[in-house]
Amino acid sequence: MGIMKHSGMIHSLSDFFVSVSTETSFPIFTFISAGIVNVFVPSGGGQWAIQGPIIIEASQQLGLNISKNVMALAYGDQLTNMLQPFWALPLLGITGLKAKEILPYTLIIMLVGGIIFVSGLLIF
Repeated sequence: MGIMKHSGMIHSLSDFFVSVSTETSFPIFTFISAGIVNVFVPSGGGQWAIQGPIIIEASQQLGLNISKNVMALAYGDQLTNMLQPFWALPLLGITGLKAKEILPYTLIIMLVGGIIFVSGLLIF
């Protein structure tokens, strides 16, 4: 995180997002990037520490609503939790199921949720 902050990487990434985004597409890019980062950084706090400054700076550069883009980041983080169901460990222990037995269902929920989240970001 220190390397990202002090090396100028945050500014470079922000500039990249600003250059390829519009007012409509930036929340979608934020949502997708949060989902990808969540696979590698499953901690919400760690993910915010990495992506938060980038999202805020890019939102300010584009003159966008920061709160909408912060929520897009949170939605992307939440959605991909369906791929790595750490939240289900107590449930799996109680029911005797294995993670591979519930993953097809969580994948369906993830796809439906993705459609709902992206629609919400586009409408509002």
